[in-house]
Amino acid sequence: MASSDVKPKSISRAKKWSEEIENLYRFQQAGYRDEIEYKQVKQVAMVDRWPETGYVKKLQRRDNTFYYYNKQRECEDKEVHKVKIYAY
Repeated sequence: MASSDVKPKSISRAKKWSEEIENLYRFQQAGYRDEIEYKQVKQVAMVDRWPETGYVKKLQRRDNTFYYYNKQRECEDKEVHKVKIYAY
């Protein structure tokens, strides 16, 4: 990621759950498009993840409050269609 203002070229909606969708759901709950935007805004090199599952463990919102997530799946099937997938 050489540029600090990477913008997505296209967007689509998730159709079914996957591990990638789970992590996107967590970033979007915290107010970010995805991991790329989170790292840009917060100037961090790594995101805290659960070692067992690889899911995002903790995110800091733009207002500096923290979101903590469980090891298990949190994005229910009825929420999957709300997740946006950005292409760069």
